[in-house]
Amino acid sequence: MCGINGIITKTNRDKDEILSVLNKMNDLIIHRGPDQDGLFSEENDKYTVGMGMRRLSIIDLSSGKQPIFSDDKQIVIVFNGEIYNYKIIKAKLLAEGVTFNTSSDTEVILKAYEKYGVDAFKDLDGMYGFSIYDKNINKLFIARDFFGEKPLYYTHTDKEFIWGSELKSIINTIDFTPEISKKGLNLYFRLTYIPAPHTIYDNIYKLQANHFIEYDLESHSTTIHKINAEPKPVEANISFENAKAKTKDLVYKSVDSRSIADVGLGTFLSGGVDSSIISLCLAQSTDRKIDTFSIGFKKASYDETDKSRIVADMVNGNHHEFIIDEDDLKNNIHEILVNFDEPFSDTAALPTHLLSEKTREHVTVALTGDGGDEVFGGYNKYYVGKMNKKYTRVMPKGLHKTVSKLSNKYLINKDDTRGKKFRINKMLNAINYDGDFYWDIISLANTSNQLAEIMSPDYFDANIFKEYKDVLGKQKIETLTDFRSVDKILSLEGGMLAKVDRTSMMTSLECRAPFLNKELWEFTNTLPEDYLMQGWSKKHILKEAFKDQFPDEFLEKSKQGFGSPTGDWLRQSLRKEIESYIEPALLKSQGIFNVEIITKLVKDHLDSKKDSTFRVWSFYCFQKWYKFNYLKQN
Repeated sequence: MCGINGIITKTNRDKDEILSVLNKMNDLIIHRGPDQDGLFSEENDKYTVGMGMRRLSIIDLSSGKQPIFSDDKQIVIVFNGEIYNYKIIKAKLLAEGVTFNTSSDTEVILKAYEKYGVDAFKDLDGMYGFSIYDKNINKLFIARDFFGEKPLYYTHTDKEFIWGSELKSIINTIDFTPEISKKGLNLYFRLTYIPAPHTIYDNIYKLQANHFIEYDLESHSTTIHKINAEPKPVEANISFENAKAKTKDLVYKSVDSRSIADVGLGTFLSGGVDSSIISLCLAQSTDRKIDTFSIGFKKASYDETDKSRIVADMVNGNHHEFIIDEDDLKNNIHEILVNFDEPFSDTAALPTHLLSEKTREHVTVALTGDGGDEVFGGYNKYYVGKMNKKYTRVMPKGLHKTVSKLSNKYLINKDDTRGKKFRINKMLNAINYDGDFYWDIISLANTSNQLAEIMSPDYFDANIFKEYKDVLGKQKIETLTDFRSVDKILSLEGGMLAKVDRTSMMTSLECRAPFLNKELWEFTNTLPEDYLMQGWSKKHILKEAFKDQFPDEFLEKSKQGFGSPTGDWLRQSLRKEIESYIEPALLKSQGIFNVEIITKLVKDHLDSKKDSTFRVWSFYCFQKWYKFNYLKQN
């Protein structure tokens, strides 16, 4: 696990100057790879190219130093991530006469590219971001994994092409502060995160998952290609019992492949379905006692450590439990949020960072249950999506407007609790009669109507999801398969995986997600939808596959999720700070918000007149980012 950086310049900057730039870029991401660094630079009369990396040693501790070169020194690679099937690919290459100088997965990518060209990328099972410079054809290739577990940013100006694992490396290399991207801004204030290909900045992009960039150094032009074709799901003729058996087999195989490491390895264990199954599979694959890690809150309504203890005892794990309160956040909150380099307001980022920090004291790699909800259909919002279709069939649109108004008047939470009133009100506000309801369901910060109220007309964009509809090839998102496909390219890549990558790598901990396996994803896409969601049973086939190994009804227990009581924090320890963010002079100078409405929204929350935790937290995180980056203040 590492972080990578690179730069190509058309100006006459010599290679020593580029090496100096790369050193600075590497220093900014030293948390991603504290064990080693590596640099490469070369110049000619047309361009100068350089690549750098920081390494966190996981596999081949002694000989995996990067960059790695082909035997003739004409091809060079820097790589961030893990290739889980590298031994299989290596065996195939050895059988074809290819020789190796290291035991690393990085060299396997290089040798596979040398043998098969960019077609080699299709065979990689892993999480990765890498760049390959091929002097033979004067081209650079930059690739990102199937789900987007590892980040990759880039920008292309008249003079330079720059890329890196984190935005901070690019922002601190260019000689100006970019303008805010209106597209990125609207995506953030709808979703709480910004999915690829956008960022918060104009002309700086994320490479989409399952894509690679081909950069021609002669013409200084770029072309973006998809790595693996993603055919439309076609339902297979398979019995539930056979599908259940295959599900179990694929999960075990994936956990096994993602457990390869030459360093200490454990699991994040929340006590929910996904992390419990991953912990079980890992425990059964080894003779040693596995380490499990969980985090809880002193506030009882947020604490679910009792569930994780049950599983830890069941698998005979060496369990580590960390209980936190508001005070544990005070010295970390600024550092955690600004490390994302752009606005990010998933409330689970804070506890995830603290869990990663504690876990890193014991192991270097942690398996997680991330992706289980997307792969197996486990989110409550999938219910809401199904109910929207039924609701709009029987409820007249005019009557719904009346119901919605009453809901917003009487189903008001005044504190940060997310019980029945909260869920009913959220569902009613997401109801849409035009076939676009799912986009408001996934809008965790503001629906389209809410954002139109708080944002200046100069910035508001009501049509921000059009390009994602085009990618999916569907204008109406109506089925469970549709919902899961949307989440794969938006909430998984932009939200969940960004959260886990930044918060864990900030502590030099590598997280691996066995449910994020291309073979498993493609298999579940062929299953009848009622295999995944049957009645009120979410992730039905996954639970059925493993229920005989857990206590009765354990996998059916509700799980709150890995959130944090940020609504309370905003009213208490963060109150003074957020009040500074609604000062009229600041809001007017920004020109982004409707001053009167955003001020009322924040004050009503702080005064417990109406709880708006997600909306106000997204505003708080944006203003903190804005102040840090544009006003250069902590």
